[in-house]
Amino acid sequence: MDRKLVKRKGDYKWVVERVGAMRVEGTIFASEALIAEMDDMVVQQLRNVAALPGIVAGSFAMPDAHWGYGFCIGGVAAFDAAQGGVVSAGGVGFDIACGVRTLHTGLKADAMDALREPLAEALFRTIPAGVGSTGKLKLSVSRLDDVLAGGARWAVENGFGRADDLRFIEANGCIRGADPTQVSDQAKKRQLDQMGTLGSGNHYLEIQRVAEICDPPAAAAYGIEEGDIMVSIHCGSRGLGHQIGTDYLKTMTTAAKHHGLDLPERELACAPLESSVGKSYLGAMRAGINCALANRQILTHLVREVFAEVAPKANVRLLYDVSHNTCQEEEHTVDGKRRRLFVHRKGATRAWGPGRAELPAEYRSVGQPVLIGGTMGTASYILAGTEQSERLAFGSACHGAGRTMSRNAATKQFHGKEVVGRLAAQGILIRSRSMRGIAEEAPGAYKDVSEVVEVAHQVGLARKVARLVPLACIKG
Repeated sequence: MDRKLVKRKGDYKWVVERVGAMRVEGTIFASEALIAEMDDMVVQQLRNVAALPGIVAGSFAMPDAHWGYGFCIGGVAAFDAAQGGVVSAGGVGFDIACGVRTLHTGLKADAMDALREPLAEALFRTIPAGVGSTGKLKLSVSRLDDVLAGGARWAVENGFGRADDLRFIEANGCIRGADPTQVSDQAKKRQLDQMGTLGSGNHYLEIQRVAEICDPPAAAAYGIEEGDIMVSIHCGSRGLGHQIGTDYLKTMTTAAKHHGLDLPERELACAPLESSVGKSYLGAMRAGINCALANRQILTHLVREVFAEVAPKANVRLLYDVSHNTCQEEEHTVDGKRRRLFVHRKGATRAWGPGRAELPAEYRSVGQPVLIGGTMGTASYILAGTEQSERLAFGSACHGAGRTMSRNAATKQFHGKEVVGRLAAQGILIRSRSMRGIAEEAPGAYKDVSEVVEVAHQVGLARKVARLVPLACIKG
């Protein structure tokens, strides 16, 4: 990044000063190493977002930020409907509510010598993954509408999980305000046979070992000990979410002109929150969130079936489930006043601090679990949300490592079979139906996730609780 574009305001804070049409400053949370890896486009996208009507406090980029469509990946911004604020499909992204769900298994590391390969094989056979993957669950349009309205609650009510799972999911597994009637027939058609599927790209299901406890009190509240075996699922709303994004970007482009919005970039197509298009998008987007929550709940059921068969002593229970790529209506304090805001998080995770009534009682004293995915060959992390994060960036944190190169560039530098062999030599089993997909997602195509997490910890966006290392990874 060209350092003339930013001003350093601390060890891990860089400011993009207001120029031109910007209504607020931009802020990047990054170390010296991470800021050097970021493209100049991150600054330009922060500036573009900062020029949107009704934006409050600032335009923010998390430590894993990189160029994206409209908003940068890792971008956070909040808008006030009372001040003409807008909602942007480009500020949510195409993979609506892509997120991470982490599960306890009740197993310890010493059991994995015998179980790792059988579990990896059974999960690979059972979990539908890959481009265009389809599941065993075939839905009619009317039943899919029930999913879009009910989220993970629908899944539990239909035999895919336990009622207690819902306590450990954002919004207890179902986002209010979802409106399936605002989702196009084409989006629904794409999803009819994709429930309970992992998808492709950076999505994965991973068996992990807790390698380090960084915050013993928080780890105790989360029920985590060193040597525990966990499972993390990273996926989203599949074809439905992508189609919702595609549909509404077109609609919002027209709506922006109708409402006299002067957009700094076409990819930031948006609509006033109080407009008919804005309300329609929120209803559709929330349906997409519920789709993703139901999808991860069904995948959890499949994981339980595998562990019951291969490792009968296991007790698979939910630690937490948190989404990325959302626009959520939340209360936050700005300039000493509580305000109802619409917080866009694109490639960013909610990271609420202690005391929030919305959190499970077991976690309320330490803050929300923040689940940070790594790559196939690097650590993942469990962090805890902080009160400071709510002041810094509306209770938001990074969501993963963040790419340093495009998928096309990765395939020119890495080869799938070589990546699989190298990871196998490190004791990490990879199971995938696509060697090209492995090359695209090679660990070397990403930033250092430990550096990303350290910045989040040092700044106060979230604090480190545990470091997890991969044992086996199922990819699309």
